[in-house]
Amino acid sequence: MRKPDASVILVGKRVSMEKDDVVGRPTGTAKVVVERGPVMKFAEAVHNDSRVYQDADAARAVGFSDIPVPPTYGFSALQYWGKFPEQQPSDPTGGKSPLMEIIGGLMAKGGIVLHGEQEFIYHRPIVVGDELTSEGRVVDYYTKESSSGKTMTFVVTEDVYRDAEGNPVLTSRMNLIHRG
Repeated sequence: MRKPDASVILVGKRVSMEKDDVVGRPTGTAKVVVERGPVMKFAEAVHNDSRVYQDADAARAVGFSDIPVPPTYGFSALQYWGKFPEQQPSDPTGGKSPLMEIIGGLMAKGGIVLHGEQEFIYHRPIVVGDELTSEGRVVDYYTKESSSGKTMTFVVTEDVYRDAEGNPVLTSRMNLIHRG
């Protein structure tokens, strides 16, 4: 019999979860409209005063079709700004985030959660005016033993943002680590 990848507590009972129980589960979908104001404010917040993030003419002068988003915009801003409730697709999770279910269950046993890694793959620049649809999935789930003998559980998710034609624009991968 295969050893479970991790044991989590769900609604007061311990449940062993294997990789096949987790990998492939959807984490959500969203539609976002990239707007100039949030892009400008995000650039300001990360202390990037380049005119490219403020002025469409400056952006076009260096080869963009419009004002581009700063490189880390996909980590937080793209998930919230320009996400209008009436435009959202149906939720494939049924209102239950597998990421929160897994990490929440592990946290019930104690320990800490770390944001282990974040990766962005831009397939083309994201610019003001883009209307993007994202779809997320759990893509990996595994455990390792730390040097101190504690179990570390890794949950890796991937969100793919597509343009109106269905072409990938951004792939974002995130790794959360629970150390028991």
